[in-house]
Amino acid sequence: MPENRRRWALVLLAGALALDVSGVAVINAALPSIGDEYNIVGTTLQWTMTAYAIAFAGFLLFGGRVADVLGRRKIFAVGIGLFALASLGAALAPNVGVLIAARALQGIGAALSGPASLALLSQIFPEGPQRHRALAVYAATGASSFSAGLVAGGVLTDLLGWRSVFAFSVIVGVLILAGVRALLPAGRRQPHSLDIPGAVLVTLSIGLVVYGVSEGSEAGWGSVQVLVSLVLALIGLASFVAWEKGRTEPLLPLSIFHSRPVRAASLTGAVFYTGVSGLLFFSPLYMQGMLGYSAFESSLAVVPMGIVVIISSQIAGRFMSPAAYKPLMTASLLLIGTGIALWVGTPENGSYWTHMLPGIVVMSIGQGVGFGSMTAATLEGLPHHQHGVAGAVNVTAQQIGSSIGVAILVAVSTGVSGGGTSPADQLAGFHAAYWVAAAIGLLGALTVLLTKFPRASALATPAAEEEEAITVTAERT
Repeated sequence: MPENRRRWALVLLAGALALDVSGVAVINAALPSIGDEYNIVGTTLQWTMTAYAIAFAGFLLFGGRVADVLGRRKIFAVGIGLFALASLGAALAPNVGVLIAARALQGIGAALSGPASLALLSQIFPEGPQRHRALAVYAATGASSFSAGLVAGGVLTDLLGWRSVFAFSVIVGVLILAGVRALLPAGRRQPHSLDIPGAVLVTLSIGLVVYGVSEGSEAGWGSVQVLVSLVLALIGLASFVAWEKGRTEPLLPLSIFHSRPVRAASLTGAVFYTGVSGLLFFSPLYMQGMLGYSAFESSLAVVPMGIVVIISSQIAGRFMSPAAYKPLMTASLLLIGTGIALWVGTPENGSYWTHMLPGIVVMSIGQGVGFGSMTAATLEGLPHHQHGVAGAVNVTAQQIGSSIGVAILVAVSTGVSGGGTSPADQLAGFHAAYWVAAAIGLLGALTVLLTKFPRASALATPAAEEEEAITVTAERT
């Protein structure tokens, strides 16, 4: 493939990742306007976000598998097309029911396109410096898209109304689709099973986990719907593992987890997003509830995050290699934990420049340092035909951090504050959550550090030969 075409393909894949990641963030600023138009509050309003999260997390593994079997370019295009179509439905939604259904379809579209985009990137860029540079750009886009989405959602909602948030996603989706055939290599169907029963089991189980965790903070952890959903999820996951062990072509080859880099990358993804999503959850509550910031001002406050992530990821990309994955992931979690710990000093009348920005910057450096190495380690030593599902495994780990990890932090904060509404009570709860998030980050860093990675020479397996053959085929195509 010509170098110029590779660069534009990277722009296309990074744009798709940005569309997926910002799918949650862009709606944050629009929630009050949506609530006013449909006259809804609380749990019903929250479902406009929860529906996306459940569908996205639930369909990720199936999305990775179907991309590996039916062809990455085809499934990538289907995912982006479904996301754009669902965005149009959301922009025109006559009632909240249609909006929630459209958000769920957006999540399914993102679950199809996300794993396919990572697998396509590994197919287009051969292993080595070229792929590492591409992953640095991909990582910078992914890690900075959430904060960019917060700001974009605020600006669009203020200027054009909440429906413009979804109309913008339609435009971006159509532009990405326009370049698919010209820029991405044509795939071919692989002679492997889709494992539909396994897909149904894992999709329902993960969806029930995310639903139970989402409802836990609203309805209470002892409520019937939460307990039933979590018990059914455990039964479903146990059944899924038992089913997969008996399959010759499983949806999720459990042998993937024999790879220490893959295990470390999955742990890094969960811890990474527990910390980052946790701080992004509590920071607007602090800035708006105690400091009097508007929703737009609190969105602007995280703009430095995106800038620092882009710079730090580009620097980290210069050092990325199989030998550097472990130190980069370790440093990432250390920096994220340290950045969150700096927020423990936030007072009731805190200053953005003194009490918040330093922690944001340190945490953002950690994001930039770790995202690329985490993504690359996810694929390390695995045959190319498993790259789609391997990417889905890592994104699923990230979703676990974003949902279950944040739910734990919210429970800690609520427990320490005792349900008090005074600034002192709430701040004590926030600080306790920061301490726990920082501790999780430091423990994660220690675990990754103590993980014994194979030597670089040991990674030169038949998988690498398979990848080289596929890359040559793609270039000829």
